Amino acid sequence: MAEIACRGLLFDLDGVLIDSTPAVTRVWSQWAIDHGFDPAEVTRSAHGRPSIATIRNFLPQADAEAENDKVERKELNDLEGVVPLPGARELLTALPAGSWNIVTSCTRALAEVRLRAAGLPIPPTMVTASDVTRGKPDPEPYLKGAASLALRAAECLVLEDVPAGIHAGKAAGARVVACTTTCSAEELRQAGADWVVKDCRSISVSHTAEDRRLTLILADGAF
Repeated sequence: MAEIACRGLLFDLDGVLIDSTPAVTRVWSQWAIDHGFDPAEVTRSAHGRPSIATIRNFLPQADAEAENDKVERKELNDLEGVVPLPGARELLTALPAGSWNIVTSCTRALAEVRLRAAGLPIPPTMVTASDVTRGKPDPEPYLKGAASLALRAAECLVLEDVPAGIHAGKAAGARVVACTTTCSAEELRQAGADWVVKDCRSISVSHTAEDRRLTLILADGAF
């Protein structure tokens, strides 16, 4: 087992706490078909990045804001299959208030809708695509996530599932635990993850109230 000391946890949302893959695949596959792109390529590109970045990548001459609004409306209305990932609810319940936050490439509206659909708590200071000017893989989201806990990124542990998020966490100065819910362990290691686990079931936590210190225990099988 590995034991990791930190003072705060910063969770990506999709692929770490919730499974929204069926909805994401449906929405982005249809968008790709509508615009003549390969659905698998577009869907893969959309994981872990702000949706407007994907649109700008594939349609550089389009009105990205207008296209992004269309995509978000579809995502807000497609919640079928949006569920908590194994171990997510239990891990969040074990954490003391004020010790964790969510840092997601979703807009605030979409993040809140998906958290409600999955029955997970919504932190008051969540950092979303609505709160940053540069999304993942830029470090800005995780720097703001750490600041929301009154911590430095180096005092935090980031939980991610895709290379873009890992790059963002590492660039911010945090250590990163990656879950193999979206990408292979090899992809996650190559992106710079410090530890790789299957999902949140592999993580337990203890804490000391006096100094806000958390100890995360990665179960056997973490690598």
